[in-house]
Amino acid sequence: MADPILVFENVHAGYIKDLDILQGVNMVVHPGELVTIIGPNGAGKSTLAKTIFGLLTPHTGQIIFNGEAIAGLKPDQIVPKGMGYVPQISNVFRSLTVEENLEMGAYVRNVALEPLKQEMYDRFPKLGERRKQRAGTLSGGERQQLAMAKALMLRPSLLLLDEPSAALSPLMVTSVFEQIQEIQRSGTAILLVEQNAKQALKMSDRGYVLEAGRDRFEGRGIDLLNDPKVGELYLGVGQAH
Repeated sequence: MADPILVFENVHAGYIKDLDILQGVNMVVHPGELVTIIGPNGAGKSTLAKTIFGLLTPHTGQIIFNGEAIAGLKPDQIVPKGMGYVPQISNVFRSLTVEENLEMGAYVRNVALEPLKQEMYDRFPKLGERRKQRAGTLSGGERQQLAMAKALMLRPSLLLLDEPSAALSPLMVTSVFEQIQEIQRSGTAILLVEQNAKQALKMSDRGYVLEAGRDRFEGRGIDLLNDPKVGELYLGVGQAH
């Protein structure tokens, strides 16, 4: 197997000094993999994503991305190295049009934008139909599509997605998850932080279960889905399938 694209080694991080939310997390993501992080509320899932992307600086531990130590770097230093991030909230510029949002997504690339934008319209046809519409007028599902498309404008080798199904209708959740799988099939590695654990694990190559800031379980997505302990603790008693 190829060397990991992302390595997390014994990472401790939090928002307040001496009060770590992540308490020694270890994980890896390989090129082209779809890896899901699940766990109860307060386990540190979103903190993990923010720490990887440089919004939080780890107090101890290493983060290696594409063979380079990135712990302590800021997002504007990490993005050009090939990482995209879609936060759970405030992930589009609501006052700008769909097209303007996509252009903002490629702000660090000195390349022709039209082919990139067309690539996104082909991948997300609804965005093509609404390219001149302000992002704030889109439905929740369409805004989530736009947020992913904006991050993909840089053609990242790794895409971090923080709760992409939050507050979406069941139909839109299915649609967004299908699009996530399409993004992975195009060659982009994905690290998915997700409350919708069952659906996410079904489509994942591997997964990690966080509990109290530690990685308690790790394995293939389907194995975690069928693990009685994981099912009882995190997926609902007797509902692990």
